[in-house]
Amino acid sequence: MVLMCSDQSRSSLRTEIEKTTYGGFVDIDLKDGKLSLRTLIDRSIVESFGGGGITCITARVYPAIAVGTQARLYAFNYGSETVKISQLKAWSMINAQTEKVLPSSDTVQMELENEIEG
Repeated sequence: MVLMCSDQSRSSLRTEIEKTTYGGFVDIDLKDGKLSLRTLIDRSIVESFGGGGITCITARVYPAIAVGTQARLYAFNYGSETVKISQLKAWSMINAQTEKVLPSSDTVQMELENEIEG
């Protein structure tokens, strides 16, 4: 059993917002001594998944400076056992390409006809 935490104390310079530390237990057998941790960081959301998704912690953050290439991820260990990070990978995501597409009335009519006939 491992306790996984997400510490928001350094997530923003703003003093009026709550900066809670969240925790969850990862019920996993560490016989091989390894635990996977995946953290997804968006502009205002941090999601951490421990043990391949056995435990998930989601938190809102409100960064003022640490945006884009200035964002940072810290791994910390307040436990009694030594922890070694054997692999760390980071990817940058591009902005979503969104385009509002309204179907023509012909398209909608065809879809309705197909549903009725099908």
